[in-house]
Amino acid sequence: MTTEYAGLAGWTPAALPVPGEVRPVVSAPDPVLSRPGPEVDPTSDEIVRLAADLIATMRVSPGCVGLAAPQVGVGAQVFAVDVTGHPKAVTVHGTFVLCNARVVEATRWKSGREGCMSVPDLTGDVKRASRLVVEGLLPGSGAPVRLVTDGFEARALQHEIDHCQGLLFLDRVAGAHAIYQRKVYQ
Repeated sequence: MTTEYAGLAGWTPAALPVPGEVRPVVSAPDPVLSRPGPEVDPTSDEIVRLAADLIATMRVSPGCVGLAAPQVGVGAQVFAVDVTGHPKAVTVHGTFVLCNARVVEATRWKSGREGCMSVPDLTGDVKRASRLVVEGLLPGSGAPVRLVTDGFEARALQHEIDHCQGLLFLDRVAGAHAIYQRKVYQ
């Protein structure tokens, strides 16, 4: 049985034995974004390499706080998150990758604006839990993780878990009235 934060404390991207490569990010309506990905073996070389690539791709993408395997064209339940330094983040667990993650508890629902690298021109208001308990497995070791988080990090986790299930934030908005053209800053 896992305990709160089990397996994640002390885990860093350096725990992955391979360097990551930057992959191109796919945009909607690419079919990989609308298909649920299969569960994976977190100890396989292919998944460890994918985890490293997700982190590398996230790092070179300005403003990116999460990236899921379908966003780089791979149908799989794997994603990376790092909300470190984001102005909306209060609870921060650093950079991590989870495989086969699932929400086991979700409370305190709130609406908030979301954007996505795979939907580059739009944002939308999405109602999500602001307190979350997620369970998943770490790439490489396959160690189980039980993560308790809230606020912006909880929103980012739900957004990435949705990607692994073939859902975009556009599938979660209340309607067309809750979708907006993304502002371009120069």
